[in-house]
Amino acid sequence: MGKVLVIDLSICNGCYNCQVACKDEHVANDWSPIAKPQPDTGQFWNKITDKVRGQVPKVMVTYMHTICMHCDDAPCIPSCNVGAIYKRDDGAVIIDPDKCRGNKMCLAACPYPDVIYFNDALNIAQKCTFCAHLLDDGWTEPRCVDACPTGAFTFGDEDDPKIRELVAKAEPVLMPGHEDVKPRVFFIGLPKPFIAGAVFDSEADECTEGAVVTATNVESGATCTATTDGYGDFWLRDLEPGTYNLVIEKDGYLPEKTGPVDAGEDINIGDIAVWKT
Repeated sequence: MGKVLVIDLSICNGCYNCQVACKDEHVANDWSPIAKPQPDTGQFWNKITDKVRGQVPKVMVTYMHTICMHCDDAPCIPSCNVGAIYKRDDGAVIIDPDKCRGNKMCLAACPYPDVIYFNDALNIAQKCTFCAHLLDDGWTEPRCVDACPTGAFTFGDEDDPKIRELVAKAEPVLMPGHEDVKPRVFFIGLPKPFIAGAVFDSEADECTEGAVVTATNVESGATCTATTDGYGDFWLRDLEPGTYNLVIEKDGYLPEKTGPVDAGEDINIGDIAVWKT
């Protein structure tokens, strides 16, 4: 029965435990025939990248994870002319370190950048193994999953109802266009654009709480609403990329329109003044 990994970016707090645990498990440890030791520098088989979004002061961070996707139709497998790469019955894609001859064809074939590394000292390609040596020893999950304090990592059988429920909420790719390789790593909470700003009373020169901000997608007509907080701030989250017109409304105030706003990426549109009727 195949294994899958689901990573929920919305509850990852960037503690780096998964990255450190991977290093602890693989640096200076030889788990042949699954993996030779990972170098202590230069390789991160589970790598976290801080994605800073928006503009000051409307800024948020999403902690992105880069890891081998253990694809069912992995292009790295046929690319290897010495047959060093294979898929196990549990779905893990393994580079046999004893068979690898360092031709680097797998690095070129993989559609996901920076998930396969080359070890110059050993002249072999290396990457995440789903800690297959631990699974073979009776573990139910890789070290990165075991080390996660927030539950952002979930690993298990693809037919498990809990796993199926998570996969149904997830997106299978970090990079659209590569769905055909059938990855076994899924992501919940991949970042979508937001529009943020602040509303203030132009006459009283104070923050306006309780104003309703409605964004309308110019192309599709889809809408998203948010209500300003005690500081007048609003965040229109999880938008589909596109152009939006905004309307700010509150009882006792004239409606204020602004736009078009290009939400191709996260944007802070700054302060918006409203006037009392």
